[in-house]
Amino acid sequence: MAAFKDLKGQGHFPTLFMAFLYFDMSFMVWTMLGPLSTEISEALAKGGHILTDAQIASLLSLPILSGALLRIVLGFGVDKFGPKLTALVAQAIVISALLFAYFQGSAITYGQLLAVAFGLGFAGASFAVALPQAGQWYPPKLQGVVMGIAGAGNIGVVIDFLFAPKIAELWGWESVFGVGAVMAIVVFVIYLFAAKDAPADVYTPNPKKLKDYFKLLKDKDTWWFNLFYAVSFGGFVGFAGYMKEYLMKTYSIDMGAIGLDILDEGNVKVVAGYFGALCIFAGAVLRPVGGAIADKLGGVKSLYFFYGAVAVLALVNAAVHLPFGIAIVVLFLIMANLGMANGAVFQLVPQRFGKDIGIMTGIIGAAGGLGGTALINTLGWSKGAFDGYTAGFVIFATVVLVAISGISLVKTRWRTTWGVHAGGRI
Repeated sequence: MAAFKDLKGQGHFPTLFMAFLYFDMSFMVWTMLGPLSTEISEALAKGGHILTDAQIASLLSLPILSGALLRIVLGFGVDKFGPKLTALVAQAIVISALLFAYFQGSAITYGQLLAVAFGLGFAGASFAVALPQAGQWYPPKLQGVVMGIAGAGNIGVVIDFLFAPKIAELWGWESVFGVGAVMAIVVFVIYLFAAKDAPADVYTPNPKKLKDYFKLLKDKDTWWFNLFYAVSFGGFVGFAGYMKEYLMKTYSIDMGAIGLDILDEGNVKVVAGYFGALCIFAGAVLRPVGGAIADKLGGVKSLYFFYGAVAVLALVNAAVHLPFGIAIVVLFLIMANLGMANGAVFQLVPQRFGKDIGIMTGIIGAAGGLGGTALINTLGWSKGAFDGYTAGFVIFATVVLVAISGISLVKTRWRTTWGVHAGGRI
């Protein structure tokens, strides 16, 4: 698209690339527990601790929850200390959590896993650093594609699903944390030398105090964006984190048969990782496409389409027990539209809150993480209460429809107030 060509000669490409790479690595370790859920459950069961559906959901959702809350903290750090220093501190904490899990190995307890899960939340909070760091270098008209490129780092979860189950099969599940730690250290070193904060002539920092957070929380547009991102990013990260658990407990027989035929000698856990990666890849890679579409058509119009598709597909999945092949197509399309909706939401955010982008990225990003936490626990509750996921998908589709109604309520006001002078299409 033309929007990508417009980046030439603008901003600082090494920083844009490092924002993507840092977010990619961070997103990979943030969601690492998802593709290892079965292996970890089996390891703990051997030690006499059999996890319930609720406990599994709690473990998988804790990094999402802590990441959501820590986004506000790191957003404050971006405004106060700059994105680069904030990123380096967060990366160091994540590396420590990964190394702890690796060296504990099979002796790790459920309580210790919860502590590791909390530490991995610092990786999820990287969203509040990577996007402002990239966006500060570029003008309003390119925010959709720039935020999309930086945000496409969420493709890291695809890497998880492709390789984590296979690494766990070959060398043990704890080795995945060791590999993650080594990769995180490499990215830390490269980021240290390549990434730069935008200079004063490009972006003037506007440090915020705690009272500024409360002031922004009084703005009703903050809450509308919180809702929209809780649906789009919350849906994406929620399904990503729970994808393997869902596939294993719904289609394990089908995946086992496929594995015996063509993929991985019947190792259902690895096959689940492959299909999970396929679905999640759609949402990750299409985020910048969604941003670019929003730059051309406007964020509001784009969200109507993306959310509408998600609501219909979620209801279809809830109403009918789909054959495995069709279910994968439906999940693929759900994740694709959620990914593009992420890009569309963040085409609008910098235009509405340009002077407060650091803090607002933290607040709105936190809402996205909370949405993901809610979705994972809703799916876990649905499975535990009804031995199926119909209720979970119906609840999610209902929330999406609420978001669509919200867009209808705000679109005219947005277009006739701040949208007039925003610098991009609304």
